[in-house]
Amino acid sequence: MYSRGEGVILNEPTVIAVNSRTNEVLAVGDEAWQMIGRTPGYIVAARPLRGGAITDYEITERLIRVLFRRAGVSRFSRTRVIICVPSAITHVEQRAVLEAARRAGSAQTFLIEQPVAAAIGASLPIHEPLGNMVVDVGGGTSEVAVISLGGVVALEAVRVGGFDMDAAIQAYVRDKHGVAIGERTAEEIKLAIGSALANPDQYKAEVRGRDLSTGAAKVIVLDPEEVREALDEPVRAILEIIVRALGRTSPELSQDLIHRGMHLVGGGGLLRGMDRRISKETALPVQLVDAPLECVVHGAGRCLENVDGLREMFLDRPRS
Repeated sequence: MYSRGEGVILNEPTVIAVNSRTNEVLAVGDEAWQMIGRTPGYIVAARPLRGGAITDYEITERLIRVLFRRAGVSRFSRTRVIICVPSAITHVEQRAVLEAARRAGSAQTFLIEQPVAAAIGASLPIHEPLGNMVVDVGGGTSEVAVISLGGVVALEAVRVGGFDMDAAIQAYVRDKHGVAIGERTAEEIKLAIGSALANPDQYKAEVRGRDLSTGAAKVIVLDPEEVREALDEPVRAILEIIVRALGRTSPELSQDLIHRGMHLVGGGGLLRGMDRRISKETALPVQLVDAPLECVVHGAGRCLENVDGLREMFLDRPRS
């Protein structure tokens, strides 16, 4: 969360824990993330957003209300809110986001596409007649946008991201080793030894899980090559949309990209060798931006500081 005049005031996972018996919100963010896979049946710790879309409308609304309360927003304050959304979002999903924000206490809500916000956050010259290419690998979606003169001239998106990488690791360990591991463990494996391209300083990781045949606890050792194999499918899906976006870019802007390259943002961009893998597949330079995790929210923050000047960057409100 970014607050006007203050900067980033909250940076935590989009997870909420709810007591299904009392309907009470028990935790949000880091505290709730620690509960995933560790709660009794009546406590649900879940991500209400999947694939860039709201999977549980009521829980999402409650999450936004808790976040607003942390930021000092109430139903009586006339608060303007900017929410970053995937470029692949449908009109129905847009309305769901707008309605959730309104019911949580927002007086006026604007939506901005994540790759556009990322370009603003990366301080790219998007209002100049130059090709600016942004690759945003998020948790639920990955998006590629070529921006020039303040508008998107080529856009591709796929509902594949960091969460799908975690799921791919879970599936690989289950199928190849007969061991069940949790979502949090899979993410830890990805961060520890995951990669998109081989690198010299590789090491193995010890993984603890449940043996599917006996039900007992079991320890296995994973090689970086195995994790790279597990991640290959989601990584290839991301590479495909990059190639498609390049194919839709005009020759003039393509010339700019040869010199300027593309800018990699999002948590998925931190996967080891992701920038080198993209560069190898496209023959273009790839630069991982500073603070790739916060780049999108910083871009939205700049829009918040200058709503009237950057209003043309917002999505048109869907018609009823």
